[in-house]
This record gives sequence, C-alpha cells and structure tokens, in this order.
Amino acid sequence: MVAGFYEEDQAMKCPICKHGQTQSGTTTVTLERSGSTIVFRQVPGDICENCGEAFHSAEITDALLRQAEAAVAQGVEIDVRRFAVAA
Repeated sequence: MVAGFYEEDQAMKCPICKHGQTQSGTTTVTLERSGSTIVFRQVPGDICENCGEAFHSAEITDALLRQAEAAVAQGVEIDVRRFAVAA
C-alpha cells in the first residue's frame, strides 16, 4: 500500500460477488483505446478477497485516465508502466 491514498481502511462487502470483503492492496489495470494498450502495475485500490474485483478512488482513476490519454496522444501502441499518482 502506498501511503497517502486512503485515510483509513474502508473495507466493504463486494458489490460484484456479494460474498467477499475488500482489502487495501495493489492490482494491475489494463486500458485500451484507439489501438493503444497501456498496462499499469501496482495500482492502489480496494480488492475483493473473494473475486478479485478492484475498486479505485476518484483520485486514482483520474490519474490513470490522464496518464493513458497522454500515452495515446504520444502514439504509444503498447506500454507497461508502474503507476504513479503524480504523473
């Protein structure tokens, strides 16, 4: 877990599988657009212990989309990178 993303552990019952509880952790997110594929590793979020579904804060989602848009604008076709919220 990267410090500063969440003020407290906000475990919740998974709305997808309805069985598991979420726990803070990291996951891999793959985004595709206009022939570009961007893979972000070590993205912080709340992950369901049962089904593995990941939930991200608005701040994380905004950062992912900004970085992906920048990569597409640069003409990237395939990219794998470590997630950084400040980028």
